[in-house]
Amino acid sequence: MLYIENKSSKPHFNLALEEYVIRHLDLGQNVFMLWQNEPSVIVGRNQNTIEEINAKYIKENHINVVRRLSGGGAVYHDSGNLNFTFIMQDQKDEVSNFRKFTEPVIKVLNSLGIPAEFSGRNDITIEGKKFSGNAQYACNNRLLHHGTILFNSDLSVVQNALNVRIDKIESKGIKSVRSRVTNIAPYLKEPLSIDAFKNILIQSILNTKDISTMTYRLTEQDLQKITEIMEKRYLTWDWNYGESPAFDMQKTRKYEGGILDLRLQADNGKIVGCKIYGDFFGKYEVSELEQALIHVQYAEEAVRSILETIDLQKYMHNITADDFIDCMFY
Repeated sequence: MLYIENKSSKPHFNLALEEYVIRHLDLGQNVFMLWQNEPSVIVGRNQNTIEEINAKYIKENHINVVRRLSGGGAVYHDSGNLNFTFIMQDQKDEVSNFRKFTEPVIKVLNSLGIPAEFSGRNDITIEGKKFSGNAQYACNNRLLHHGTILFNSDLSVVQNALNVRIDKIESKGIKSVRSRVTNIAPYLKEPLSIDAFKNILIQSILNTKDISTMTYRLTEQDLQKITEIMEKRYLTWDWNYGESPAFDMQKTRKYEGGILDLRLQADNGKIVGCKIYGDFFGKYEVSELEQALIHVQYAEEAVRSILETIDLQKYMHNITADDFIDCMFY
């Protein structure tokens, strides 16, 4: 496994770097990266950005808003948060196997006296409080797994920057973001800086004390291509926010696979507009599923007949056709 050194704190660049590595950079080995962002909200691939953020607070506090390639929910990043990324060869079928990729991180944390454990679909927690959310994206028979580690982040900003959905909070009987998250720094047996923690994590993942021999440094050609991706995607309003057309119907439900949020526009009894949002995970873009429903009669039988021809799990893991029908019609 190689470590890619990245000192950028710009979220647009850092997400473009991930895309560049998984799509274009073939180093012949698995890759590990650590990175930090300046204050930013990173939105899941299938989410409606406007509904996930506190726009007024975001603007007043100059917080970046960027959409990532992977699914899952919106998260807040700042310099007190450490992000880790694994990009694995020939492991596309490992999508949704979050435990496999969080175990090396949990092992390091446990060795430092932190009682971290895997929880729920994709979280790492301490005493029931979340400090790490994880997400995945598959491309070119490669798998990207990335996650957050709240080291000493400003938790008050986490609460203010994000709009937490009532259905997600009430399902856990918890009233605020602040009560659900924690930093790991207070749990360390011995005080550590975030940079010292980074070195310990890198050495453990690479299984070496000499990180330099297993470090890949980005070339000028790499940087040029990353910049092109950043400018074409991550710096654009279309990608980060997208248009928010008026829909005649909106239904939101929470299932085992996550929140499913459907927006439909119908004309003459047929679906003419369809947007699917949520914090679910999947291998393929939900835009393909959205297109499959266009011009379909807005009736349970008609929609179900389309769903029966589609492997829904490719688009939304652990959300069934019955769940989809329930959300759309009931």
